Amino acid sequence: MAIEIPKKVYAGNVREITIGDGDHTIKVGGETTMPFHLFEGEMPNPPKFALEVNDVEPKEWADTLKEVYGDVWSDPAAWAKRCVELGADLIHFEMVGTDPNGMDRPAAEAADVAKKVIDAVSCPVVIWGTANHEKDVEVLRLIAEQNQDRKLILGPVEEGDYKQLGAASIGFGHTIVASSPIDVNLAKQLNILLGNLGVKDDKILIDPTVGGIGYGLEYSYSVIERCKLAALAQEDERLQFPLYCNLGREVWKTKEAKVSQDQMPELGDPKERGIALEVLTATSLLLAGGDIFVMRHPKSMEHMRKLVADLTEGGTA
Repeated sequence: MAIEIPKKVYAGNVREITIGDGDHTIKVGGETTMPFHLFEGEMPNPPKFALEVNDVEPKEWADTLKEVYGDVWSDPAAWAKRCVELGADLIHFEMVGTDPNGMDRPAAEAADVAKKVIDAVSCPVVIWGTANHEKDVEVLRLIAEQNQDRKLILGPVEEGDYKQLGAASIGFGHTIVASSPIDVNLAKQLNILLGNLGVKDDKILIDPTVGGIGYGLEYSYSVIERCKLAALAQEDERLQFPLYCNLGREVWKTKEAKVSQDQMPELGDPKERGIALEVLTATSLLLAGGDIFVMRHPKSMEHMRKLVADLTEGGTA
C-alpha cells in the first residue's frame, strides 16, 4: 500500500528581490513553502552567503581567522577580493571604525575606504554601520550618495534612523536591511513604517537579529520561523521579505570560539571549534528560513553550500 505524504500548500510567498547591479545581480527569496519542503512548493533561489570584511584591522578575531585573512585584513579592498576568491556571493562590509565609542572615523574618511572596497569587487556589497543612529545616518547617506552607480545594501536600518536611511534608499536606489531586536511584531512595524515612508517593497530585507548557538539561538530560530510562516500561511505582506542573518560576529565573539586549547582543552581543537559553532548556528537558521547568511570562515561557508546542495539536489550531508 502506497503511503501518501500529506502536503501543505500555502497561499502566500516571500518576495523575490534582486540585489547588486549590472551582470552581477543575484536573486533572493521567492519561496512558496517552508525551508526545503520542496514536495510542497518552490525555493527558486538557494540561500546566499556573504563573508564579512571590516574597515579596520580586527584586534580580537580568533587566530583561526587570522590564518585566512591576516595577510590582507589591514587592506579592506584586498580583503574583499580575497573573500570573492573564496566564493562569497556578497561582501558584508562592517564600518567598525566609525563607532563613536571607538575610533570615531570621520564620515568622509569612512566613505573613501568604502569606495575602495566597492570598486574592488563586482558582487553585491552590504555597507553595515554600528547601530549608532546619528553616525550611521551621516556615514551611510554619504556612501549612498557617492555610489549611485552601484546598487548597495545599507544596514542596519532601525526605528531610530529609518526616515533618513529610507530616504537614501528612495533617492539613490539602494536596498536596505530593516533591523529589529528579535521580535516579529517589531519587524513588521518597522516594515510598515518603511512602506509608509515610500521605500519600495523590492528594496527591503529583514534582519530579525540573531544569536549564536548557546547564546540565544532558540529565540532567533523562533522569530525567523514565525516570520516565514506569517509570510506564507497568513499572507502578511509586511513580512514577505527575504531574511538576512548576520551570524558570523555573534558566533566568533564567544568564549568558546576564541579560547585557546591550553585554557580549555575539553573544548577540542580551536582550528575546528569556531567553524563547527558557525556551521551549527547557520544550519539552524537555514532550517528556520534564513535567505542570506553572513559568515566569517570560508570553510563554514563551504560546509553550508554542501548542505544546501544536499537538501535541494539530494545527497548525504
